[in-house]
Amino acid sequence: MQPGKRRKLDLTRRWAQLLNEVAQFKASVRAKVEHSFHAIKNLFRRKKVRYKGLAKNEAQLFRLFGLANIVIAKRRLLDIHARGAS
Repeated sequence: MQPGKRRKLDLTRRWAQLLNEVAQFKASVRAKVEHSFHAIKNLFRRKKVRYKGLAKNEAQLFRLFGLANIVIAKRRLLDIHARGAS
């Protein structure tokens, strides 16, 4: 749902509240997925696909997504550790 349409919703109505919750849930899922793509594009400098063969591209992307998940988890763990230490 576009932000302008979301702002126009009458949140006193139950159906509007449900639409708002669905839009918020979809946005949170989208943000989680986009973080992995951000890590792959900027940290690992993987911006273009190299056509060496579909199997090789697939294997490299699986490896990069695994590394991106580790990087994202490491950041979260370091944030939690820093908050707990102070």
